[in-house]
Amino acid sequence: MATKIRVKPKRGIRGILETGIWGTLLLCSLVSIFTLAMVFLYLVGNALPFFGRLDLWSFLSGTSWNPFGDPASYGVLPLLVGTILVSLVAAVIAIPIGLGCTIYLSEIADPKVKRIFKPAIEILAGIPSVVYGLFAALVLSDWLRSITHSSSRLNALNGAIILAVMMVPILVSIAEEAMNSVPRSIKEASMALGANRWETIRRTTLPAALPGIVAAIVLSMGRAIGETMAVIMATGNATQLTFDILSSVRTMTAALAIDVPEAVSGSVQYQALFAVGLLLFILTFGINLIADYLMTRFKEAYK
Repeated sequence: MATKIRVKPKRGIRGILETGIWGTLLLCSLVSIFTLAMVFLYLVGNALPFFGRLDLWSFLSGTSWNPFGDPASYGVLPLLVGTILVSLVAAVIAIPIGLGCTIYLSEIADPKVKRIFKPAIEILAGIPSVVYGLFAALVLSDWLRSITHSSSRLNALNGAIILAVMMVPILVSIAEEAMNSVPRSIKEASMALGANRWETIRRTTLPAALPGIVAAIVLSMGRAIGETMAVIMATGNATQLTFDILSSVRTMTAALAIDVPEAVSGSVQYQALFAVGLLLFILTFGINLIADYLMTRFKEAYK
């Protein structure tokens, strides 16, 4: 005769604690989702009146941004191109350096060297962005001008390099954790099959840690796109449509920081700035969605 097994409900202090922890975590998740939704609705609510005056295509394709001019112009394309240009150049510089540092610290470096280098890299993440901006404006810009002989002392390349320096600590910290989480047994199996260290890193460790590496790259890109103070001080803030990295540009974050204090609440200029903020929100949200999709695909591919 089959014996029925009854699972008794958890009682006592342990059950209450587990229920309390579960409820707290659920509440934190709901608060995060609610906050994100409120920010989005607030941006949409303040930006919609602007699109009643100017159509979306004119806003996205306009090549002049001067909300306080006479007549005013609200073309966000120079700001969008400036943001993408600075962020992409920063990524091109930061990603190879960051991944190289990650592979060295995780797989090659002596433990004594790692104890020195890793904290040194992480210290970079704690330096205020205004300090980076000051260095870029007063020191790095002169170095670049002496090398490139550019007409603009503060330009997109100057901002991109300082953003790359700010991206590297985030990328290294997260990517190294991903590589360290790869089971040692997988690496040992690769070595047992005759692969050398470099082949194991390239064919085993990196593919297994790829979801975490993608997350590290995306989070560091988010830091670059959302950075304000260092970009304001390093790029020159010239509102012009250009793809030349040696020219002065203005990003969307810089435009918001510079123009918001001058805008009268409820004015067309005020609403236009909310439209820029909404575009920036959608851009960063889209990047995170793409990263989440890629991470899911990579996880499925390397299960």
